[in-house]
Amino acid sequence: MDFSLSPEQRMIQDSVRKFARERILPNAREWDLAQQFPRELLTDMGRLGYLGVPIPEEYGGAGLDYIAEAIVFEEIGYADSSVRTTLSVQMSLVELTILKWGTEAQKMHYLPRLCSGEWIGSFGLTEPNAGSDAANVQTTARRDGDDWVLNGQKVWISNATIADMAIIFAQTAPGTKSKGMVAFLLETDTAGYTTRKMTGKLGLRASDTGEIFMENLRLPDSARLGQVGEGFKIAMSALDNGRYGVASGCVGAAQHALDASVKYARERMAFGKPIAGFQLIQDMLAQMKVDVEAARLLVYQAGWTKNQGQVSTIPVSIAKYFAAEAGKRAADAAIQIHGGYGFSDEYVPERLWRDTRVASLYEGTSQIQKLIIGRDLTGIQAFE
Repeated sequence: MDFSLSPEQRMIQDSVRKFARERILPNAREWDLAQQFPRELLTDMGRLGYLGVPIPEEYGGAGLDYIAEAIVFEEIGYADSSVRTTLSVQMSLVELTILKWGTEAQKMHYLPRLCSGEWIGSFGLTEPNAGSDAANVQTTARRDGDDWVLNGQKVWISNATIADMAIIFAQTAPGTKSKGMVAFLLETDTAGYTTRKMTGKLGLRASDTGEIFMENLRLPDSARLGQVGEGFKIAMSALDNGRYGVASGCVGAAQHALDASVKYARERMAFGKPIAGFQLIQDMLAQMKVDVEAARLLVYQAGWTKNQGQVSTIPVSIAKYFAAEAGKRAADAAIQIHGGYGFSDEYVPERLWRDTRVASLYEGTSQIQKLIIGRDLTGIQAFE
């Protein structure tokens, strides 16, 4: 397998790295402290083609491959995981789901607006009683003539209060779990749709997170995404894409932790020499380096699988599990190397630590990834 980047991939890497280091990185601490997402940033990213990397050009995308997508997530994740989270939801969970499951009319209506940054998308799956158990969705969708009437609540939804459109999952036959699930596309100005911002998060503070409430929300059948009963399958395919974005972003965050630690270790003096000269510091740096390289290769392997059109669930789960845990280890080691300064928000390790902690929770916890991998190895389902 050739691990070198193509000229096109190298070009997107250079472009997005320059954008991320100049436009995002210098402002990441301020956005984090203010707990506010810079909405105008998405418009600029859309104009540069970063919001629709794997989406075909006829729908407003850049028409690039999944390795290029990973590169974008890594470079944005290096600068700010909050921005990367917004981007992952937009591209992985929303755009790619519409591309795979939408009608031609739905694709033409939504994708150009999402790829350009004119619209922000959200993905409404998680509920108070439906997290890892995604089939336990309790939002209801009742057929009323030619329409559907939705009632329910979503929670921990990224982009919830800033989104212009959403994919919403609901249950048509309570008690049937995955068999009755259905997905809908809607615009957030629809009557009966309201949101509430969630605050007090440990990390990803500049990424919008909120609750969604639907009260007698009426949608035409043309808003349905896929067939009735396909909702769970649609959700799982979306999460495969979402996990790939999280894994790629964690590689960037871990690389940032490593770069910051090497720089600090070279500059910080103790006992008459740079702390980079101490064996135990080098041990931590070496372990961080191995984690970063291994995580990146796992992401690229998953991307290669996706590029071949092969089923990518297992490679993506492996990459997501390893990269999420590697990101946490790298951020923790960066704090240790920085000592007391690592505990201060004036230095980047503190924010990296807070932002990477959630990576082993959302888009399927690390424990869920292990169960997915274990099921593939044994052929035995550990959860229903």
